[in-house]
Amino acid sequence: MAQLPDAVEQIRQVHAPFIHGVVRAVHDPAQQAELDAALEGAQAQGWGRLVAVLRKIVRGRRDRAVLQGLDDEDRVIAEAVLAGIENPATLPPPEAKPNAAAAAPGLAAMIDAAARGDVQALHALAGMAEQMVKAGGDMARLGAILRRLIDGERDLGALTRGMGALGRGLVTDILDELARQRPQ
Repeated sequence: MAQLPDAVEQIRQVHAPFIHGVVRAVHDPAQQAELDAALEGAQAQGWGRLVAVLRKIVRGRRDRAVLQGLDDEDRVIAEAVLAGIENPATLPPPEAKPNAAAAAPGLAAMIDAAARGDVQALHALAGMAEQMVKAGGDMARLGAILRRLIDGERDLGALTRGMGALGRGLVTDILDELARQRPQ
């Protein structure tokens, strides 16, 4: 599944603090203990391949071959780390927040692809749902309804039950995008 530029930027923004932490540890060995704790946490959350690659990068490996075997989301994170080591100006702002307006088209495209049987899209959405649930609030609720969206649920009221205005707005935008992609 090809990554949309907006989806790539969303991943970079969601993981900006983590990406910065890895780059800081490369440039400042005093940060290694903090990085080790973050990597252990990521490992516990099922990001084993990404953690293994990041450990190689921290130890000095910088060739792109190190990225082999990573899924789309992990590759974006590792590429951001490599670019940030080479040029810190390429790092996403550490306080970056995902842009909900930019998220809707990318999420809708992934939902549509997953509904059509694209296994990579389904896998990517599962990873996103896991991260959304950890974020809490409306993001957790959005993560919880992704499967229903893939299965074809389009009832705005049912999908947004318990969400605040921002969550409802994002779900509305996703439904609008889905309707544009595959008119009923």
